Amino acid sequence: MKIEILGTGCPKCRQLEKNVNDAVTETGITAEVVKITKINEIMGYGVMVTPALVIDGKIISTGKVIGTDDIKKLIT
Repeated sequence: MKIEILGTGCPKCRQLEKNVNDAVTETGITAEVVKITKINEIMGYGVMVTPALVIDGKIISTGKVIGTDDIKKLIT
């Protein structure tokens, strides 16, 4: 599984990254977690508002921080 966090480094982006890492650790799944910070790469996804969460190439959310429990549901 590949999980991408799209964001330039704002506090919300950092919180989403923490939540994703916590969810991966708590579920014990094997996942590649990637942080994408370059605006051109983020726009390549068609995302205009960050933070955004992408799982296996599918945009899950934009513009909000998803909680750890919700992320665990998405990845299991």
